[in-house]
Amino acid sequence: MDAHLEKLWTTLEKVDDQAVTVRAWGGKLAGVLSAGGRLLACGNGGSAAEAQHLTAELVGRFRDDRRPYAAIPLHADGSSLTAIANDFGAEAVYARQVRAHGRPGDVLLCLSTSGTSPNVLAAAGAAQEAGVLAWAMTGPAPNPLAELCDEAVAVPGEETATVQEVHLALIHLLCDAVEEAL
Repeated sequence: MDAHLEKLWTTLEKVDDQAVTVRAWGGKLAGVLSAGGRLLACGNGGSAAEAQHLTAELVGRFRDDRRPYAAIPLHADGSSLTAIANDFGAEAVYARQVRAHGRPGDVLLCLSTSGTSPNVLAAAGAAQEAGVLAWAMTGPAPNPLAELCDEAVAVPGEETATVQEVHLALIHLLCDAVEEAL
């Protein structure tokens, strides 16, 4: 087997027991979304792309035709992002949006391969203050983001690429669980 694929395969085997957590998140998120709540998602770089992938699956569809659900990738509004960074600093770009868009009972999914990104940590802190449920998908634990969030799935991958690839598989698992619960 190719070395890259072998790393991915090995890491997927290590997170198989966390599928129960992600499926539980899906059930909870289905309840939040069907009651009119929303999902906020954030991350940097590849994790931002994965946050946007997740929100697209919920606003559009994953497998089944269904009504669209409120899901916002916090990095995708370039004007807000740059205005907040300019006026308040890069660490505030997600936290300020969580305070603006998050309502008690909503969910914030934080994606970070390191679990140490200051702006993602600030978003999780803002979620806690706003009564927004904060979940994290991170790289190896322990890390500050996993400790700050209400729940976390930590991927024990040695390389960023492997962690991101596993995060994508877990995002699809989450979408599957949401649609099953609906």
